[in-house]
Amino acid sequence: MSYRAKSIFTDGTSTAFPFSLDTAPSVFGGEVHLASASGETVMRVESDDGFGEMRFTEVLPGITVSFNDFHMGRCISSFSTESDVLCIDWCREGRIEQPVPGGSYAYVSSGDLKVDDRASHTGEFVFPTRRYRGVTISFDLSFAPDSIRKALPGFAVDLFEVKRRFCKEGRPFFLHANNQASHIAAELYLAPVKVRKAYCQIKSLELLLFLDSLEPDLLVEGTEYYPRSKVARVKEAHDLMVSNLSESITVEQAAKGAGMSLTAFKQCFRGVYGSSPAAYVRTVRMELAAKMLRETDANVSEIGAQVGYESPSKFSVAFKGFSGVTPSEYRRRQ
Repeated sequence: MSYRAKSIFTDGTSTAFPFSLDTAPSVFGGEVHLASASGETVMRVESDDGFGEMRFTEVLPGITVSFNDFHMGRCISSFSTESDVLCIDWCREGRIEQPVPGGSYAYVSSGDLKVDDRASHTGEFVFPTRRYRGVTISFDLSFAPDSIRKALPGFAVDLFEVKRRFCKEGRPFFLHANNQASHIAAELYLAPVKVRKAYCQIKSLELLLFLDSLEPDLLVEGTEYYPRSKVARVKEAHDLMVSNLSESITVEQAAKGAGMSLTAFKQCFRGVYGSSPAAYVRTVRMELAAKMLRETDANVSEIGAQVGYESPSKFSVAFKGFSGVTPSEYRRRQ
């Protein structure tokens, strides 16, 4: 094993970021901005598709916590490492598509936890709902075990054993909607800035203790995998359904266009986007209507027609069910 003087998750100056400004654009693509202050590095990625931000803090040598916030449909990563690493990802909001060996996808959504070794972290990352917010705890196993022993003598979790149990054959481990994991991870967002580093140390170790208590082989049945060919057809149908909201395309028509049975289409659509086709399109309609109410002078009936409601009264009822107020009241409050 070659000797490294510093963890891959730091630049060597206690700044938690594994890339220089010169290399970051080639790793993430798009326009990348970096800023560092008080041991925290903020990376912002911008492209024609939207933007994303990651805030990195090195909590101990070899252990980094990043807070991730993406408002985009996809981004490209060419990050790869031969280092021995273990990463825990927890999703607070949104969804991310995870390629898995064998030509399928799995999906991480709100409340889900993922454990992997970053063996397959190169390529396109897709956020089906154009939203992903969550936290990543990264352990460089060349440094983290010694750092933990020094910080907390007697800490009994073996990081190498955790990796062996949870990261098998390059396949990530998924734990869906687990209340205990969510309770631990969500509290990372609550720490005041002045004690965030210490708080993240505690929570990182608490998550390790939680994982060490699990039997991963007994928890694998909760993950559903979707063949890439079916996902591609569902995505094409999705694009057709939301491309012109003034024209209603029924779920039956979308399923037929995708060459799938209605049941299979609904199941795969929910797996990719997190809700039924009808509920998803309804949300898209209401979000677009809210945007138009905020940003244009178009009257309510015109906006309703543009999002697929010929009847102003039906649009008003639907919008109130979505936002809690009528379209006119919503506009007055802006």
